Amino acid sequence: QVQLVESGGGLVQVGDSLKLSCAASGGTFSMYAMGWFRQAPGKGREFIAAISPNGVSTVYADFAEGRFTISRDNTDNTLYLQMNKVKPDDTAVYYCAADTLYRTVVAGTSDYWGQGTQVTVSS
Repeated sequence: QVQLVESGGGLVQVGDSLKLSCAASGGTFSMYAMGWFRQAPGKGREFIAAISPNGVSTVYADFAEGRFTISRDNTDNTLYLQMNKVKPDDTAVYYCAADTLYRTVVAGTSDYWGQGTQVTVSS
């Protein structure tokens, strides 16, 4: 059983940068593909990015490409999402997810999810 805890959210201004973290415990972190998702008020959950267990492969949603960077530290059991040049549309609860299958993470059907961290972008 993998436990995931997100942190790093908060209130930021348009154009700011923010780095989210997801601390994992209860499993062998390096065996899991990981991903970031978000859910804005009144909208469904949206895929942001995913990363393979060894960190070599990544995939991004179109809106995230070039602005967001997913990374991981398998020695520290932590997943990251670097967010640059944030916009009001980035306001959402951000979730990390884990699964042994990369395609399952990308599909949004991971076995394990965190509780989320709120990001609010003020203009």
